[in-house]
Amino acid sequence: MRISFDVDDTLVLYDGSPKETVVPWWWRWRYHEPLRRGTKALMLELLARKCELWLYTTTYRQPNYLRGWFKSFGVTLTDVVNQDRHDQGIKKSQFPGYVPSKYPPAFGIDLHVDDSEGVAMEGKEHGFRVVVVSPTDPDWGARVLAAVDELRQALG
Repeated sequence: MRISFDVDDTLVLYDGSPKETVVPWWWRWRYHEPLRRGTKALMLELLARKCELWLYTTTYRQPNYLRGWFKSFGVTLTDVVNQDRHDQGIKKSQFPGYVPSKYPPAFGIDLHVDDSEGVAMEGKEHGFRVVVVSPTDPDWGARVLAAVDELRQALG
């Protein structure tokens, strides 16, 4: 199962929400963004459940930067979709009128985790699964795991 995560306001929180420091001190000069508390544990649990982990961001952060950042604390990402890759992989002709900001099916992604209700609305409109997690939700990891379990049951 492929699971993608949004970055800003889903995994990276700049407000007063709880964060965790998981990057080794010798890499913090390079990877200094504030990671949401519980990210490492959740991702390691998903890897133990044989899930592929992807990031899907509307930013232009370079995939190698994101892979290196997560690898620095023991999480191997299968792949990264940034805005450049999204633009290359999504054909406007597929979508009459409005092109969604994210379209995980184009990359074989089964479930996308995001903070945006707008992305969830796009998911309903275009037929892809989204679990919305608020930046202030302390139980966000349990919500993601429940969505993964539900999807596994639905897929058989």
